Amino acid sequence: MTALLVLIPVSIGMGLIGLGAFIWAMRHQQFDDLEGNAWRVIGATEPADTPGAGPVPRRRLRPRSSAMEVRVSW
Repeated sequence: MTALLVLIPVSIGMGLIGLGAFIWAMRHQQFDDLEGNAWRVIGATEPADTPGAGPVPRRRLRPRSSAMEVRVSW
């Protein structure tokens, strides 16, 4: 029961801190442009002659045959 005397004020305090952070973000216009950065990443263009502009080759990962075997020596 004494734990509740500590946990309830701590949880209310954390809620007030979160609410304060949300109000600060609203006042400082943190939520004005939600899609701008996402579209900037998608629409980012690089010159075609830059090295490494092509697709990255993929390697096929296969398990080693020795990793699949179980060797037991007595």
